[in-house]
Amino acid sequence: MPDVFDFVLTENPLSTAPVDVFEADRRARDTGFATPVDAAVAGGFGSDRLGYAFLAGYQAALRALLPDIPNVRTALCGTEAGGGHPAAIHTTLTPGRDGFTLDGTKSFVTLGSAAELLVVLAGDERAPSGRKALRAALVPAGLPGVSFTAQPVLPFTPEIPHATLRLTAVPLPAHAVLPGDGYLRYLKPFRTIEDLHIQAAVLGWLIGVARRSSWPAPWLEQALSLLAGVRESTRADPSAPSTHLAVAGLQTGQQRLLGDAEHFWDRTEPDTRERWRRDRPLLDVAGTVRTARTAAAWRRLTTDHSPENRTPAEPDRVRPTGETAR
Repeated sequence: MPDVFDFVLTENPLSTAPVDVFEADRRARDTGFATPVDAAVAGGFGSDRLGYAFLAGYQAALRALLPDIPNVRTALCGTEAGGGHPAAIHTTLTPGRDGFTLDGTKSFVTLGSAAELLVVLAGDERAPSGRKALRAALVPAGLPGVSFTAQPVLPFTPEIPHATLRLTAVPLPAHAVLPGDGYLRYLKPFRTIEDLHIQAAVLGWLIGVARRSSWPAPWLEQALSLLAGVRESTRADPSAPSTHLAVAGLQTGQQRLLGDAEHFWDRTEPDTRERWRRDRPLLDVAGTVRTARTAAAWRRLTTDHSPENRTPAEPDRVRPTGETAR
């Protein structure tokens, strides 16, 4: 089993474009790395552009969230017209005699019709009155009642397709519905898991660019140090506020690393440099959400760990921040 640091420092970086938008993800799956985050790094390293690195990180994040799903192109489908919070999700999962029926519309699905498997968040109509409960269901994209409408190509990373998803009386067997609360167990933690795995893939891609273009060794050392922090953070509870703060720090570190690299892009081949300038805005998507998440993490830590909330018998020990503490 290869070591990912040795891999990105000794293997030959990609120098030609993949023939397929999902080639980076296929390579990541074939590298033999044991963890999704290392597969993300390898997938990014094997990409010739930021969009393909993103796809490798996105797929690795889904395998980290759902390690038992089939090894096929997968998309998480949560966002609707009003957003991705439980109150905004109106897709319904209705129980029937032989399983469930799924109905609703998802406004923004990464991969669109190129996805083979969908992880759909839907309201559970069996929940007690007055309580909004979500479930997650695995939906093969070829099932009857599943249809996509392609969305316009974005001005950056145009290789990544997006679509609106329509679900009309989609039949599902009972085992297709995943256990646990769909929001707390899947949608909410995925935001952090996705950030980390995409950052790992982006760093893998940047290290490949740096090696191919002979960027200075101190920059590479900083990139490897940041990558070590990303890999370690994937081991933490993705719902814990302390993890959210660590991710915020890693994002700040990445911004500094990118700033330090500004002087080196002139050493890079023109096609790679121009695609980077085009695709750079991808890394700022969801910045507002990350800022709000970081502020909420600080508020939660301040509240949970204030002196009046400490356990009287243990005045110097803070409470745990896992699921049971909430």
